[in-house]
Amino acid sequence: MVIEYINDSHTKTLTFINKLEKSKPFKMSDTEHLSRGSIKPVFPDDGILRLYSMRFCPYAHRVHLVLDAKKIPHHKIYINLRDKPDWFANVSATTKVPALELVTEAPTGAGTPPILIESLFICDYLDEKYPEISLHPKDPLKKAEDRILVDRFGQFINAIYKLLLHDDPAQVGDADLYDGLDIYEKELKRRGTPFFGGSQPGMLDYMIWPWCERFAALKYTLGKDVKLDPVRFKILLQWEELMLKDPAVKSFFLDGEVHAKYMKSRRDGNADYNMLYKAAKRPKLE
Repeated sequence: MVIEYINDSHTKTLTFINKLEKSKPFKMSDTEHLSRGSIKPVFPDDGILRLYSMRFCPYAHRVHLVLDAKKIPHHKIYINLRDKPDWFANVSATTKVPALELVTEAPTGAGTPPILIESLFICDYLDEKYPEISLHPKDPLKKAEDRILVDRFGQFINAIYKLLLHDDPAQVGDADLYDGLDIYEKELKRRGTPFFGGSQPGMLDYMIWPWCERFAALKYTLGKDVKLDPVRFKILLQWEELMLKDPAVKSFFLDGEVHAKYMKSRRDGNADYNMLYKAAKRPKLE
């Protein structure tokens, strides 16, 4: 059986072969997540990075954004995190995503390519390894300041997850959510540029975007239209509109309703990782 993972323009075709069975090849969406009992993909010796991911994971989302922004070819393998393949423990030391297999680096003592985990470490590696499109500021001080802002964004991450994952989200207030964004409104105004990275999105823009994209899910989770105050967050709202036009953002974008549907399945204890794959397989009415 030959299974092809069909990916976007920056991603090569991946095949893996079950030699015990030969049948007519079939294609499946790159959003199908591998689970327990799945065979580990066998890749061609093509020198292309291998990203182990989960389609709804915001931390993995960071790495997808950087790979796409820097136009780095990569294979994408999606993992069911509630029912992980047995072989995945040999890929990710923490059995979490993202995990990036570095086939261009010298093999480890075990003869296998080194593997990086944790989104920020992976993104830093990619920016240094592939400097043609640089995302970090060149100035060490500015780079350090951006790292601090990435770290401080944790306040917003905690607040939005408190709403999206709470058993009764409507009972949770949103004041802390907005408090966590004020420093970014002020910082972008101070910089006087469309993006934190200047005239184009930089590393800070991409590192905080996944949760900004998920903000739109609150409308469906809370049953009311949740928006940022257009006066208080005038600059950030302009930034959001520009980010939505960015090619890397557009290539991996999901709307608020889709994010909310996934988060509901997670709250219900049955995270639907293959939601997009199943939707793509439904027959379409003419």
